[in-house]
Amino acid sequence: MAEEQSSLIFISGGVRSGKSSFAERLAIDIARRTAGNLHYIAAGQASDPEMKERIIRHQKDRLASGLNWTTWEQPINIKALSGAFQTKDIVLLDCLTTLLNNEFFAVDGQWKNASFQERVMDSIMNGIEEITTCCRAFIVVSNEVLNESIGENELVVTYSKMLGELHQHVVAIAKQAYLVEAGVPILMKEVDAIC
Repeated sequence: MAEEQSSLIFISGGVRSGKSSFAERLAIDIARRTAGNLHYIAAGQASDPEMKERIIRHQKDRLASGLNWTTWEQPINIKALSGAFQTKDIVLLDCLTTLLNNEFFAVDGQWKNASFQERVMDSIMNGIEEITTCCRAFIVVSNEVLNESIGENELVVTYSKMLGELHQHVVAIAKQAYLVEAGVPILMKEVDAIC
């Protein structure tokens, strides 16, 4: 891969599948090979005890790596960060599912509005595309929540549809896409070599 090219890498998997740990190891590997700087975009907010525990665990994992991670807490509007990154940076977003959730509920009751849904989708995809062009590698982590029956709840159906569309858009422009099952990353797509 040429020095000036950037790469988008998509990693998905079920809850507690090991996808975040794999994403962090992959980011560290790329940073070591390219002398890049590590950045972590945290979309999660400590809204309940379980989420607070997960955030602390991820922080400890990054600290244990012995490498310097710059953390950006950005629950919505990731595009606002695009100017913060440089061509040597390796950026990890954890996770797209939480980012969509935060954007989806940012304005009470608007999730039913088709134009609001479209704005949310455009905002997220524009952010992903802009950050991808700014850095060496952009790793996007997301949950596979579409394998379960979603029933007929309009909110759940709408959210699931939007997440599925985001996954398809991201994979379409990604250089690599992984599915992590029981801690095992399965390469689902590869275009060219990464970094």
